[in-house]
Amino acid sequence: MLDDTTDTAATGAAEAQVPIARIDKLRVEFQTKDGTVVGVEDISFEINPGETVCVVGESGSGKSVSSLSLMRLIEYGGGDIAGGKMLFDRREGGVMDLATADQSVMRHIRGNEIGMIFQEPMTALNPVFTVGRQLTEGLRVHRGMSKAQAEARALELLREVRIPEPERRLKQYPHELSGGMRQRVVIAMALACKPRLLIADEPTTALDVTIQAEILALMDRLKRETGTAVMFITHDMAVVAQMADRVVVMFRGKKVEEGTVEEIFENPKHAYTKALLAAVPKLGEMTGKDLPEPMRLVGRTDQNLDPIKGSDEVLLRVENLVTRFPVKGGFFRRTVANVHATEDVSFTLNKGRTLSLVGESGCGKSTAGRSLLRLVEPLSGKIDLDGTDIMALSQSGLRDARREMQMIFQDPFASLNPQLQLADQVAEPLVNYGIGSGSEIQDKVANLFDRVELPRSFMRRYPHELSGGQRQRIAIARALALNPKLIVADEAVSALDVSVQAQVVNLMMELQAELGLGYVFISHDMAVVERVSHTVGVMYLGRIVELGPRRAVFEDPQHPYTKALMKAVPIADPRRRKAEKDLNFKPIPSPIHPVGYEAGPSVYEEVSPGHLVLTSDSGY
Repeated sequence: MLDDTTDTAATGAAEAQVPIARIDKLRVEFQTKDGTVVGVEDISFEINPGETVCVVGESGSGKSVSSLSLMRLIEYGGGDIAGGKMLFDRREGGVMDLATADQSVMRHIRGNEIGMIFQEPMTALNPVFTVGRQLTEGLRVHRGMSKAQAEARALELLREVRIPEPERRLKQYPHELSGGMRQRVVIAMALACKPRLLIADEPTTALDVTIQAEILALMDRLKRETGTAVMFITHDMAVVAQMADRVVVMFRGKKVEEGTVEEIFENPKHAYTKALLAAVPKLGEMTGKDLPEPMRLVGRTDQNLDPIKGSDEVLLRVENLVTRFPVKGGFFRRTVANVHATEDVSFTLNKGRTLSLVGESGCGKSTAGRSLLRLVEPLSGKIDLDGTDIMALSQSGLRDARREMQMIFQDPFASLNPQLQLADQVAEPLVNYGIGSGSEIQDKVANLFDRVELPRSFMRRYPHELSGGQRQRIAIARALALNPKLIVADEAVSALDVSVQAQVVNLMMELQAELGLGYVFISHDMAVVERVSHTVGVMYLGRIVELGPRRAVFEDPQHPYTKALMKAVPIADPRRRKAEKDLNFKPIPSPIHPVGYEAGPSVYEEVSPGHLVLTSDSGY
């Protein structure tokens, strides 16, 4: 966001007499089997034209309930607007109270005058329609465009949100896109009709720093050019510092503080706001420290855990790993090309240490992680886990080897069985491998719940009864059940609130210090990576372009892509906002190559001890 636009937006807001949206004493209730639960209570704030109001708070604070109420979607989620007004200044037709509006009127307003970007792109997109069909639908319904006009606008929107090969994407289905690309499609859909009010519910949680930086710049430009008002819901305080004109802090369904972005960051008044800001990991705060220290927790006294040195003994050695996916085409569905997902990837990881893989969505980091466990089959390469050649194992041998290596997935809800009690889910690996009798398994499960700091009373609960952070703890407990040597954590904390994220990361690091675990930590959150890593590998187009000790990579980045990645990280300081002109990212070339194409080997230069930089052509 350009520094000088804040004043312009504020001036515009002062001149405009009528706020685009004004929430006045809103109360939302949910009827449950245990009685009435209040989602939000007595919430009041307004959003002016050309202004971004960030609503911040943790899961369960009522942020999303407020936005779903404005869209009048809360009724479909079991909620009831029990009191208050929601005044909206329509494009034509003056101010109306959305709280009492008919749903037929709301259907015209939704998508056309109020756009919404939902947090979970897979549930916001229809799996049976192509991306093009979903993008053009709103344009044809609300704007009366012809098919050709709508398709031209859809193509333009995909280019705006920086999706590579947009013509091809229009014909694809949501499951064919990565999580980051799906989120960009959802953002394009919300922007399609140039709404007066844009509600963005955690819109960049699933995005990489470079794409996040560009999406934030895009939303900010839209706001300036069209006078769109933005209600931005997030738990990422660095994004708040980058985007907000004003900030509303929520806690347990109530507004606890409101002020300009500078007031909230520089002079927070409420204890909860102070705690929220204290939990934010900041890029660069590890500068000068040789070893990573565990995340400091809010409200914990044992803050100074010893640095985790790890061991000099190699746990995992990966050499020349190549993983490709076939692209089918033609009448007989023959392989016409290959996606080069990982290309000549090599690294080593010592026992008790953490190697982080970072990069944009589609760079191959998750594929590399899954290839280590052979959850996807690599084409070639060598994977040696503590003396075992993983690539040479039969299916039964691989099953035995997986006791030594476990995975924590990005979405804990999708990786848990909604019909099983939590105790049974944590016990499942033990039962599968025939480890222990019934009572021994129960004791082990109870100890695992203690270890991940969940009450034993939770053992009888189901996944839907837990928050995101609690569900991720269950996933960690299940991964620990077989006492593995290696854990691959794929975006394990990316969807969590800052304070919960701090707790989960701290828990993982305490377990590492206690059990000597090796972690392959896959993430796009550079500030978290800086806190947890011994070694960092930066991936681009399937290759590691820079690999080295954390301190070397973060304090002395050498590869142009690593430098661009570092520059894109938002800073939790409203006076150090990124300007759009700083974000000069090149479009990412396609990783799809015709059958028979052979990529060249990865050639590295060692710029300092253990710090390797790719010298062969990486396309950046």
